[in-house]
Amino acid sequence: MKNENTNIPESKESYWREFKDIPNYPQLQKNESTEVGVVGGGIAGIISAYLLAKAGKKVTLIDAGKLIDGVTGYTTAKISAQHGLFYFPLIKMSGEVDAKRYYDANMEGLEFIKNTAEELGIDCDFEHQDAFVYANTAIGAKLIEQEAEAYQQLGIPGGLAKDEVELPFAVKEAIVMRNQAQFHPVKFLAGLVKEFEKLGGTIYEQTRAQKILSKKNPVIQTENMSHLSCEKVIVATHYPFNDADGMYFARMSISRSYIVAAKVKGEIPKHMYISTDMPMRSLRYATNDNGDPLLLIGGESHGVGKHKSETIENYEKLAEWGDEHFGVEDIPYRWSAQDQSTLDKIPYIGTSTVGYENILVATGFRKWGMAHGALAGMLLSDQVLGNENRYASLYDPTRTKMTAVDMASFVKDNASVAKELVKGKLKKPMKTPDSLEKGEGASVNTAKGAGGGYRDEYGQLHLVDTTCTHMGCETKWNDAERSWDCPCHGSRFSYTGEVLEGPAVKPLKRIEE
Repeated sequence: MKNENTNIPESKESYWREFKDIPNYPQLQKNESTEVGVVGGGIAGIISAYLLAKAGKKVTLIDAGKLIDGVTGYTTAKISAQHGLFYFPLIKMSGEVDAKRYYDANMEGLEFIKNTAEELGIDCDFEHQDAFVYANTAIGAKLIEQEAEAYQQLGIPGGLAKDEVELPFAVKEAIVMRNQAQFHPVKFLAGLVKEFEKLGGTIYEQTRAQKILSKKNPVIQTENMSHLSCEKVIVATHYPFNDADGMYFARMSISRSYIVAAKVKGEIPKHMYISTDMPMRSLRYATNDNGDPLLLIGGESHGVGKHKSETIENYEKLAEWGDEHFGVEDIPYRWSAQDQSTLDKIPYIGTSTVGYENILVATGFRKWGMAHGALAGMLLSDQVLGNENRYASLYDPTRTKMTAVDMASFVKDNASVAKELVKGKLKKPMKTPDSLEKGEGASVNTAKGAGGGYRDEYGQLHLVDTTCTHMGCETKWNDAERSWDCPCHGSRFSYTGEVLEGPAVKPLKRIEE
């Protein structure tokens, strides 16, 4: 069933997750030991596990749900070193040497995916494409001109390219980065998982890690109290579930963005595009198994749990924009993704914090997790094996340099958390459980006090305590995803209370009436 006004599918479904050729794996239900425990079955975790198994290590990979069903399966799947207009400010912040290393690191991630797919014979729809950033305003055009200067300074292939833009509307300026790529992330990682098993790797699904016992001889404790003893642990859960180690909850901001995959009447652009002006729009094409072209339109980002209106409107805005410029015929898929950004916009990849050399982490990819995810796998496996890696210091999570801009961001983000914590406690529900219609969720007054309610399509009522189990903030209803989202640190819960995204590891308490 679809929304008659916007043609938006009622249920969320990622085009990438339609690929089903991934086996099911058992839950860890006893105590085991391994050399390397990898937590998280997305791109960073799977590549780390594969490379370590290939190097002869005994590796066990665990995931809280199903493999590749986290952010990696809900992305635009661009493999690119062009992360918006980033290199001009990066040179100002970190210098020319680190800015060039950042570009090189992402290109090595891209090459790893390309070469590995070719070596293993994985058909993952890999294609080289140019990546464009375009502007429709004078301010945006000026920023693009500055970015072009940075490209020239760093020797990045590309530059100003207004005349190369193939969009159905005029742009004031554009910049291109040559030889970037796009692919099907689930097909690629499904092939890599098969290779990991051939190399002797072990996989457990439905195995949520809740804590790591001991920093020197780490033991992963799971939700069902099984224990996995390790020599080294890699935490690749997108947002570290052990975020108190290293204060990650205070060092990152979290946002959510939306994607629709549309069949359109107009011509679909060949290359990849992103706008620098607001509202941001991201474009790339894909081809389904029937050979039908799809236009992927992304954007409408907002802080998690900080939406002011019904979140389904974000999909509707993308659909309306697509219809205006390309003529939308149908939208068979829609999905959303969550992303963390670090203080200096460079991901944290490496030792989780000082004194925790046996616990490594990868997080803060800032919407650019494909090339960075591959890089993380290479960098983390090098660190476990004791190999030098020239990018280690750039991505080191323990780096202490903090600029004035970083400090301002740190203070602002944490003040926002404090505000949300207080505001959530003071806000009083306006609805009662009985007033909820089918498919409606809201904060409600129950016989046991304030809570959250959702009435499903069969009329069954689901009541939960909306206090986030991570640090006590009040979650907010997300109607598009039918979830309870925390505005403080980005945890998300299903309408029945199960954890959908961390850093929370415990479900919301259910309220029985």
